[in-house]
Amino acid sequence: MKATQYEGNKTFTVVEREIEAPKLGEVRIKVAYVGVCGTDVHIYHGMMDKRVRMPETIGHEMSGVIDAVGEGVSDYSIGDKVVVRPLDDRKVKPSDKGFNHICEELKFIGIDSPGAMQEYWNVPAFTLHKLKSDTDLKLAALIEPLSVATHDVRLSGLVAGETAVVLGGGPIGLLVAMVAKEVGANVIISEVNEKRIAKAKEMGLNAVNPMNIDLVQYVKEQTEGRLADVVFEVAGVQPALDIMTEVAGIRGRILMVAIHGQKKEVDLFKFFWKELKLIGARVYEKEDYEKSIDLITANDLPFEDMITDVQPLTNIQQVFENIDNNPDGMKVLMDCSL
Repeated sequence: MKATQYEGNKTFTVVEREIEAPKLGEVRIKVAYVGVCGTDVHIYHGMMDKRVRMPETIGHEMSGVIDAVGEGVSDYSIGDKVVVRPLDDRKVKPSDKGFNHICEELKFIGIDSPGAMQEYWNVPAFTLHKLKSDTDLKLAALIEPLSVATHDVRLSGLVAGETAVVLGGGPIGLLVAMVAKEVGANVIISEVNEKRIAKAKEMGLNAVNPMNIDLVQYVKEQTEGRLADVVFEVAGVQPALDIMTEVAGIRGRILMVAIHGQKKEVDLFKFFWKELKLIGARVYEKEDYEKSIDLITANDLPFEDMITDVQPLTNIQQVFENIDNNPDGMKVLMDCSL
């Protein structure tokens, strides 16, 4: 079978491997599609070389069909369409308080252990979520990043009629906006990339460029002065941190979606003055995956528009180079059958 390997130094190779039988408690998946995640791009840039054991197969946004079932697996059968929730929580401890998705010794499959960018992938059965037989496997590859969005929106407590401002119109920002709109909120995306603004508008979303307008004034005009009930900080840059406390209204909730690897400056006075709340969010829980599966199955949202390119697995090096040269794209899928 074909498998890809990250070798370090912005280099991927395609190798031939033996197809292995699944072990106790595992299934073997014939991988259909794998989405390229921002984390994968960070790996490509060498930012996670201390964590990824090279050479390593990466990838965690995937869909596929069960090809073989190991001993001890009774809930899944050959032919089942599935996605993987790539969290290995087998070292959970009482001190984790039952929050297995953020347990202290959590291992992320596809980063800390081999991932999905290969033709066949053996995984523990406890990571699986079953799909309906008529599920589009291309769209199903969006379930993992969509689950980030469903988790974020759920933790924010956003309800119908509220106003949500999404700071950042990249793939996760758009998914957050779509889920927020599905809840029934009034959604405003703030994004500086004009091509991404155009994409958001094509998808029926309200997107504005804060370089061209006064974002706070715009949100005031849209809300009769109330400003945002919820702000999703997805951009991960200082200007977003500066504006998030300005655009949030009284008792607004700010959901920190972006990952900030270093300490940043935040206007804490605004938290006092407006009684704001800052909520951290990391990955997803089982219920978020099930919500995402329902959304993909219903397919009432413009998920197809998120997929900007599909490339064969053998083109992996070119795919990552192209992403570097084209920051306007949304979601690139790898076809693992090619």
